[in-house]
Amino acid sequence: MKLLFVVILFAGSLAAQPLNLKNNYGGVFSLGVRTTLSTFNHGQFNNTGTGVGGQFRIQFADRVNSDWFFDYLTGDIEDYASRTDYHIGWSVLFYPTKKTDVIARPYVLAGHCFDYTLLVDNSNKNNYMERWSSAVQGGAGVHFNLSQRLDLSVASQYMIHLGNHVDAHKHGDAVEFHSEKGASLEGHLLFHVGINYKIADLW
Repeated sequence: MKLLFVVILFAGSLAAQPLNLKNNYGGVFSLGVRTTLSTFNHGQFNNTGTGVGGQFRIQFADRVNSDWFFDYLTGDIEDYASRTDYHIGWSVLFYPTKKTDVIARPYVLAGHCFDYTLLVDNSNKNNYMERWSSAVQGGAGVHFNLSQRLDLSVASQYMIHLGNHVDAHKHGDAVEFHSEKGASLEGHLLFHVGINYKIADLW
């Protein structure tokens, strides 16, 4: 409990420190963590996944930011298989409003990522399928500025995988995995909640 209290005090003191801007918000470097909820398999909510990740941001101008991220997601396919996804990529964030000193600042985003997917039979770990692919994503979100340095971000985006569609089906007691080449652009809807700390203005 004492350690937790010290950590909370330390985080609060960091957030209270002013951010020294050299000119505008261009060059601001942020570091953060986030949690993710993902609907797999064309948005079927019975196959949702959850995960954690990290990110850093480099802001190019007052209204243009960039988000560089890594996500680790896991989920179940019914009760017979599991799915794990690793995402590493980037997004460009555009703020439609000019004001920077506001409590809530909405944005739209678009970007690209690389993805590794692993499907595993729950009853036989030697029965699995894996896929490497790339993806594009687009969406919208909002920053809630808790202080000049600290913000809470909530975002929703749709990610389309530019590769084979992979899925699992159970036939009797056997679990079979399928990869359909060029059959569709597999996608899933993601919801993120993250917290970011502005470390410094680099230029």
